[in-house]
Amino acid sequence: MTGLRTFLTSALAAALLAAGAGVASAAMSGYMQLASLAPGSIADNTQEVPGPSIVARVDLSDQRMYVYREEKLIYTFPVSSGRRGFGTPTGRWNAYWLSPKHRSRKYNNAPMPWAVFFNGGYAVHGTTDLRNLGRPASHGCIRLHPDNARTFFRLVQSSGKESALISIVR
Repeated sequence: MTGLRTFLTSALAAALLAAGAGVASAAMSGYMQLASLAPGSIADNTQEVPGPSIVARVDLSDQRMYVYREEKLIYTFPVSSGRRGFGTPTGRWNAYWLSPKHRSRKYNNAPMPWAVFFNGGYAVHGTTDLRNLGRPASHGCIRLHPDNARTFFRLVQSSGKESALISIVR
């Protein structure tokens, strides 16, 4: 059994070194294998994490959404945000759910086409209430013309939800 433990310890150390883990040490304690890496050895293999490729910056003061791809402005859309008593939260969120034909369970099954959810029940989505675009009129979501909502939805869909950031400012 001691020969097997020595072999496993050596094999683990060799595997860690071959995987680029840096200086590795492995020790056997009873039937448990313990492995550790020298401090800083993993940092040698790390890469910079890229930022989001799609950013939607919603400005509540001018009721516009500015859409950027790779930091270049590609669209500006009029929006309707939360009306009095139904504020729109400010902050930064990644998109987490896409629903092309969503309907609100909370507000009388209201249509929310091309919905990109970013914070609980809040979403960027299309609306049929086009006359109110450009001023607060929603229950807190960011409403867009349905064509613009579809455009934004497809951008997020093609770049990936984890690569889409929705930023809402006053």
